[in-house]
Amino acid sequence: MKNKWWKNAVIYQIYPKSFKDSNNDGIGDINGIRSKLPYLKELGIDAIWISPIYKSPQIDNGYDISDYYSIDPMFGSIDEMKHLIKEAHNLNIKIIMDFVANHTSEEAFWFRESCKSKDNYYSDFYIWKDPKDNGEAPNNWGSNFGGSAWEWNEQRQQYYLHYYAKEQPDLNWENPNVREEIYKMMTFWHELGIDGWRMDVITSISKNLKFPDNENPLTTENQQNGPRMHEFIHEINQKVLKPLNMMSVGEAPAAKSSDAFLLVDPKREELDMIFTFEHMHIDREKNNINGRWAIKKADIVQLKQIMSSWQNNLSQKGWNALYFENHDRARVISRWGNDKKYRYECATAFATILHGMQGTPYIYQGEEIGMTNPEYSLDEYKDIELKGNYEHYVQERKSISKSNFLDAVHKVSRDNARTPMQWNEDKFSGFSDTEPWFKINPNYKQINVEADRRSDKSIFYYYKSLIDIRHNNNILRDGSFKLLLPEHPFIFAYKRYYHGETWYIVANLSENKQDFNNILPSKYVKLIHNYKSEIDIKTLKPYESFIIKESN
Repeated sequence: MKNKWWKNAVIYQIYPKSFKDSNNDGIGDINGIRSKLPYLKELGIDAIWISPIYKSPQIDNGYDISDYYSIDPMFGSIDEMKHLIKEAHNLNIKIIMDFVANHTSEEAFWFRESCKSKDNYYSDFYIWKDPKDNGEAPNNWGSNFGGSAWEWNEQRQQYYLHYYAKEQPDLNWENPNVREEIYKMMTFWHELGIDGWRMDVITSISKNLKFPDNENPLTTENQQNGPRMHEFIHEINQKVLKPLNMMSVGEAPAAKSSDAFLLVDPKREELDMIFTFEHMHIDREKNNINGRWAIKKADIVQLKQIMSSWQNNLSQKGWNALYFENHDRARVISRWGNDKKYRYECATAFATILHGMQGTPYIYQGEEIGMTNPEYSLDEYKDIELKGNYEHYVQERKSISKSNFLDAVHKVSRDNARTPMQWNEDKFSGFSDTEPWFKINPNYKQINVEADRRSDKSIFYYYKSLIDIRHNNNILRDGSFKLLLPEHPFIFAYKRYYHGETWYIVANLSENKQDFNNILPSKYVKLIHNYKSEIDIKTLKPYESFIIKESN
């Protein structure tokens, strides 16, 4: 395990539609990514994970794939992708592609054929069910985007299952032909040179074929960890990942630290690491009918408990994927911190806590310059999840007011992470020379790559230093972990120790000074610190963070 490249790596996620537009059509593309490879090399990352660039009608921004073998023309061509892979490899940057095996687009050839009859080759590539005697859907399962998970198909005179939008029918993994088609696709991209896979909602691929009603109608509680999930994922490993030596990280929404090893224990030969959702729910009211839109103040004690449990429970059993932001998550400093008065301190504090842990850190585009959530009006957002949930909770159920829903949107909507990358102070922030597909955050003149790298308080260079520390110190890869001050409401502190060496990673996740005593050594070497002043081992300034090494 120690020789696996991803254990020493820092991975940078690119949402291509919003990263860099090279041909001035307002949409980011492959050549835009290529143009920024030197920037990423300077940052120090080891691999880029690219959100889907396959052919797609873009109902769910590319997570609705119509052709696994084609690049969507909006992003470029297969030849341009080959050039990107080659140029990245020349810079020792690996390429991880995103793929969706749980569902396709309704425009996929497989689904169009499946709709035609109940007895053609593709007829059971998807999950079809007859209606109840009264014509209603087969059961009360809900879609993640609001409403029922079943959609009536007039042509076939049956319902089909969709855990997400109705335009995203779920594949039937019980059919071995479906699985073989997926493995063929993965092999195709490996032959083009990619190094690994991020697997979208991979723990949803097995369904409960008894199709029981949920206790709560139109909820999504049925969607994870189906009866054959481990069997299917192990088969992916044996057919593709292991023989082709490809890295894998799976999205596992329901995984807890107590059972995550079942997915990532190397002996089980399933996945290399998974993305947990558990720590991302510390600002969500439990068991509230409004789901993710029922927000509360972030519980830092809970954050510490959850992240520590993953460190401890996966120790010697598997590997962690570390993240606070991605294409589905809002900007952490806007969500849990203070993105105005203490934007630099806040961004670097959260980064310090994350990058000091055991696992592979993931940086989402713009995180390294402290990009923030925009605060748009409802009609300015694009996300299908947001629109579907607004219709479901505000207009139909009336379980949340429009103003409270918008407050939650400003905190947690997926669109917060999807505004175009802010490169400079030009009209469209250097993302494009024309109006982008999605409105740029109005603060781009203050927050952009060029301004940040000129600043005395550069978040980019702080991230670069964190990455350098990680690359050059095995203690962060192999050292043990111990949480300190577990009940403190604002201080996140822990130590790492390895071969007689002890490091302390400390952050104040609040905008007030915090006093603390007797946890830090009196003699130490400072490795990184987000304030210019000396470290006071008894008091932390607002969002102050540092890493120190104990010395004799």
